[in-house]
Amino acid sequence: MHDTPARILRDLPSSRTLPWLAGITFAVPAWFLAYTHLTDFADFILAQIGQDRTTRLGEAIHFFLYDTPKVLLLLVGIVFFMGIIQTYFAPERTRTLLAGRRLGLGNSLAALLGIVTPFCSCSAVPLFIGFLSAGVPLGITFSFLISAPMVNEVALALLLGLFGWQVAVLYLALGLSVAIVAGLLIGKLGMERHLQDWVRDIATGTGTPASNAGIRWQGRFQAGWHHVTEIVGKVWPYILIGIAVGAAIHGFIPEDFMASFMGKEAWWSVPAAVVLGVPLYTNAAGIIPVVEALIGKGAALGTTLAFMMSVIALSLPEILILRKVLKLPLIITFIGVVSGGILLVGYLFNLLI
Repeated sequence: MHDTPARILRDLPSSRTLPWLAGITFAVPAWFLAYTHLTDFADFILAQIGQDRTTRLGEAIHFFLYDTPKVLLLLVGIVFFMGIIQTYFAPERTRTLLAGRRLGLGNSLAALLGIVTPFCSCSAVPLFIGFLSAGVPLGITFSFLISAPMVNEVALALLLGLFGWQVAVLYLALGLSVAIVAGLLIGKLGMERHLQDWVRDIATGTGTPASNAGIRWQGRFQAGWHHVTEIVGKVWPYILIGIAVGAAIHGFIPEDFMASFMGKEAWWSVPAAVVLGVPLYTNAAGIIPVVEALIGKGAALGTTLAFMMSVIALSLPEILILRKVLKLPLIITFIGVVSGGILLVGYLFNLLI
């Protein structure tokens, strides 16, 4: 107890920390300013190149211009923050803390956290990487990665307004179940060896100093920036490729094509909707108006929701980005487990409603 004041004084910012504090003081409001004006930025650039969103090409370009800086801003901000947080907790302690004492508690908490983080699938990847870098178990990180885009307050509010509270509550329960069970299964399979080597080194602590005892704020900021350069430097090409693919499909796939075979009569309509949804890419706010249009054209609710869940939880751009983080066997397992849960949800909705 007697050395507590000494530890507090030792951890206070020193004069060498002032440049970091000055930079962060400028960077934080600049980050929020940029993040809250992404639509204005995309509109401005689109106008400068003589395009508008009424055309398919213009919509695709706008999507790319909006989503690329959004994902990169999230990645830089979250990874920097998680790098600082990691200096306070050894990976082993973090794993023990977040895994929970009871089976599934950590997965449940991660899935519930996803409800209040309205990210699309690609935007959830930065926090997924941040969780891994902080030593959170693999299965728990997957519960968050699945829940964040698929079951969030934006999706629930729109479902409530469009289809009523019964549909919203059923979707909430089934969506959380998919996220929790899928995370549990992936965690039980013990597939940490199928993380890319650089991610596994960070997750196990071999990529950072073994001891954080006595580290000052300057060192904490340096650790955060090291995480940014290490992780963003490896992932950004996949982000650009993934968002480009998503933008192209987002702008050029017509709704009428999807509505033509999404009824509940044929058993294959649900798996077909899932397969069709995987290459697409948008968030809940973007896909639910499409869901409403599809249902208005005669598509079954369960089939359409299975399509929606595959779009926002299993998008091809997300998988392309994850390829830099996960090895192929883990990606295949992730797709298989989540697809199985989505198929079950689709069939249950078609059966019950």
